[in-house]
Amino acid sequence: MNNIAVVYQTHYGTTLKYAEWIAESLDADLLNRKKVSVSDLSQYDMIIYGGGLYAGSILGVDLVSKSKFKHLVIFKVGLADPKIMNYSEIMAKGFPNQAYQPNQVYHFRGGIDYQKLSFLHRGLMALLKKTVEKKSDSEMSAEGKAILETNGEKVDFTDKKMISPLISYVKNVKL
Repeated sequence: MNNIAVVYQTHYGTTLKYAEWIAESLDADLLNRKKVSVSDLSQYDMIIYGGGLYAGSILGVDLVSKSKFKHLVIFKVGLADPKIMNYSEIMAKGFPNQAYQPNQVYHFRGGIDYQKLSFLHRGLMALLKKTVEKKSDSEMSAEGKAILETNGEKVDFTDKKMISPLISYVKNVKL
């Protein structure tokens, strides 16, 4: 295997869980986004960046979205079922410069535990719920439906099998 770093940023741990599984499967370095810089990452042949989805953005993605890397793979973790979610706006927001687009992108389903949310995040989720509730079924996004379905609950949709396509892709890349 070539020199690979799995970099992650998480608030509540589901992104870290996926990052650990990926790093272990690829024998890659596992790095916390808050403790690395772009120059630290320049030594790697491949960067696999994972961030949670919060307020329509990928957490901490600015670390990798404004620089060119030899090979960049992105994974994002959110509540909605990735089979029915459209992430084009989130990706356009996270990677506005066409010169710095990732080579591959994956989405994994995370989880939420309302009891562990910070005061700020709990308040934001309450506001989001009120906004979503005002929409008709036809106007509601997959993310909105997931918010209503999980409101106030503890749910964990993480699944190690979800990383298989990413692992396969990485193992087949010629760097």
